[in-house]
Amino acid sequence: MQTLKHYLIIALLFLFCSCNVSPKPIDYGSDGCHFCKMTIVDKVHAAEIVTKKGKIYKFDATECMIHFMDEFDTSEIKFYLSNNYTEPEVLIDATTATFLISKNIPSPMGAFLSAFENKADAVNFQAKKEGELYTWEELLVHFKD
Repeated sequence: MQTLKHYLIIALLFLFCSCNVSPKPIDYGSDGCHFCKMTIVDKVHAAEIVTKKGKIYKFDATECMIHFMDEFDTSEIKFYLSNNYTEPEVLIDATTATFLISKNIPSPMGAFLSAFENKADAVNFQAKKEGELYTWEELLVHFKD
């Protein structure tokens, strides 16, 4: 009976540990964009969606993630993540990021879209590279038009 309790405890621990819903690192040069199927190589423009069930969708650019949302039940999404332009490979919360669309900063899909974790960095890059700043909500409206 004691052994059965141990197996039950181990099984429950395994169940709780395997249900961890969190972002996964992008394997640049290997992972493909879920929307456009291109290989993800750009370390400052990639993006990722994590569903409430833990499924990961990776994208070569934030604009691919936004276009993917048109064909997906967004109520199932737990995290929207974009690469931080100032820290290559670092994923940030896209819903709180500041976005810059500047013709002077190319992105993989040609939308010239970059994400910044803090607004001060975005404003600094805007001063150097020109362009328009957007919040997540404003960006979604911009891509609907």
